[in-house]
Amino acid sequence: MYLARGFSDDPGIWLWTIGALALYVLVTYGLTYRARARRGSAQPARDAVHDLKDREDPQPLEQRFVSRVIMLCGAGITALVAALTSGVVRTLAVGLTIGVAATAWAYYDHRTVRRASAQR
Repeated sequence: MYLARGFSDDPGIWLWTIGALALYVLVTYGLTYRARARRGSAQPARDAVHDLKDREDPQPLEQRFVSRVIMLCGAGITALVAALTSGVVRTLAVGLTIGVAATAWAYYDHRTVRRASAQR
């Protein structure tokens, strides 16, 4: 009997995925911190953490769709870069691609959350 080998057999893929999500959270925190500091908050770091925790309102459907498209396009481009390169070039190219994709995704989400809260 042969055992099927799946996606989860390569721990490197999971490390890249966790790294991309961690980068998304870090960039989101940085953007929130910067916005709080510009608004003159006495403790921008603490307020930024609370803002990240308090995101309970769901995005409107079209903004959520665009956010997920950005996320999936970033993942697709990253997979394409990984498939087309090898060795050290792969590591650098995938890292750069993940950095750009996660930053674009976090920036879009940050902008839409700020716009939605300003309209209320």
